[in-house]
Amino acid sequence: MPSNAPSTRSALSADNLALIEAVARLGSMAAAARELGMVPSALTYRIRQIEDALDVLLFDRSARRAALTPAGSELLRAGEHLLNEFDAVAQRVKRVATGWEPQLTIAADALIARDTLFELCEAFYATGAPTRLRLRDETLSGTLEVLQNGLADIALGISGEISSPGLQSAPLGAVSFVYAVAPHHPLAAHEGSLCEEDIRPHRAVAVADSTQRGRGVSHNLLPGQDVLTVPSMHHKLEAQLRGLGAGFLPLTLAQPYIAAGRLVVKPVQQTERQIRVVYAWRATRVAGDSGRALRWWLEQLKHANTREALLLRHHQN
Repeated sequence: MPSNAPSTRSALSADNLALIEAVARLGSMAAAARELGMVPSALTYRIRQIEDALDVLLFDRSARRAALTPAGSELLRAGEHLLNEFDAVAQRVKRVATGWEPQLTIAADALIARDTLFELCEAFYATGAPTRLRLRDETLSGTLEVLQNGLADIALGISGEISSPGLQSAPLGAVSFVYAVAPHHPLAAHEGSLCEEDIRPHRAVAVADSTQRGRGVSHNLLPGQDVLTVPSMHHKLEAQLRGLGAGFLPLTLAQPYIAAGRLVVKPVQQTERQIRVVYAWRATRVAGDSGRALRWWLEQLKHANTREALLLRHHQN
């Protein structure tokens, strides 16, 4: 190893990881150098130094496009985790100094009423708090996953039990669902309760699980049934209003369209669907040591009216 090559630890600096990411994303050293405001030869030298320090090749240079080797791909994957850790340390240091987190990330499940969420954001900003807010749209198991992975500080609308260490949770409320179709959908004219054999031939509309692990979970889909997968609950509502498929919708979201005759509720041969959801947050090791922004949000969620509004006050078109 050349004597002027960086050590293994210094090779994994945030700046070096940014260099590697830029080359991988743009496909060439020259393009990455332009984006980063560097001389191409200087960037190439830096990449060589990192490779020497780690004793691996990060890029396959045999093709015209600079492609990551398997070792390079693994470094970028692990590097993203390292950068998240760096950010977390910086946030903890800032919080200790001021009591306010530099940023608070809120993961909101597809069940959460966005109008109410934004009203809470407005109230938070009105306090003059210096914390930046970041909102994440998540669905199903992805809502809990981002909290477990440290990508969110608080998550709203998690269904099921939470047993992860380092997390605390409290009840948010219950959501009732109805099976609804457009008036021109074939199932609208069906008499009596629907059974699985009635539903199976017709396309279902499902909201995609936002998990990054595996295929995620799905509810009320039958084996062999065609499925239209959409990114949000409002996309699901729109698809069902257009007759593109059928499925369960939150009653509070569907009710105005039911009243207007744009959706028809069909009874199904199963227990009336209702799920209970919670909100959860990352707990600190010392009681009362959480940041002031998180404490503000948790204080709002203690109010029953706020919890109810987050589940019931969906904006209607």
